[in-house]
Amino acid sequence: MVRFWLKCTGIVLVLFLGVLIGMQQANDGMKKMKGYEDPSLNSAFIINQSDQGEMEADILGEKVTSHDLETKKEKLEEMKAFNFFSSIGKTLGETISGAFQALINMI
Repeated sequence: MVRFWLKCTGIVLVLFLGVLIGMQQANDGMKKMKGYEDPSLNSAFIINQSDQGEMEADILGEKVTSHDLETKKEKLEEMKAFNFFSSIGKTLGETISGAFQALINMI
């Protein structure tokens, strides 16, 4: 089961990288077709280093920094979000495990 999830995750990552590379290639093709640099055509994925040495990434025109990610992580920890489907799955799993355990004990 673990190997299956590793394969699925690997395939998803490869396909996602393929999409990003394809978007970059399409952007380059549009620039070549126009024949000049147009500042409105941004690259799909850009990594820059700021003056303070902090790494910044632009993904599809949106800036992403490590500070943004830390802020989002803190916000999620503060919210202590309740995942409805997770709780249903956990309850269902415990119920099925208990039922099979009782069935095995009968035998």
